[in-house]
Amino acid sequence: MYPNHEKDVYGWAVHTAQLLRDKKMSEVDFENIIEEMEALGRSEKHELINRLSLVISHLLKWQFQPTMRGHSWKYTIEEQREQAKIHWVDNPSLTSKLDEIIAKSYKVSVSKATRETGLDKKTFPVGCPYTFEQIMDDEFYPE
Repeated sequence: MYPNHEKDVYGWAVHTAQLLRDKKMSEVDFENIIEEMEALGRSEKHELINRLSLVISHLLKWQFQPTMRGHSWKYTIEEQREQAKIHWVDNPSLTSKLDEIIAKSYKVSVSKATRETGLDKKTFPVGCPYTFEQIMDDEFYPE
């Protein structure tokens, strides 16, 4: 019996990879391969959104709570920028989705910054005040 996609994704994936290696195309579950490939693409996009939202939320805190600035905020910005750069370089086609990614990242960032600072949501701009280049720039810290 072959692994069932719904009950054992790992087993199904290993088995499907072997079927593809053996070129047993008639036995390959193409519908679930398509589903998994689409999910993989979404996952890569969500990973960049997560990284950028951490950078942006810390940039917002840096800008809107200057008296609270500390090493931990700077270290988080540096680390998450580095992680975002790695992910972006590994997935260059995400460049075509940057506007959407930044908009989604910013929405998450405002929620996070509001929760962590206690500032009113209206304190922050409606749209992301930083460009992608600024978000990724190691030297950029808003004043």
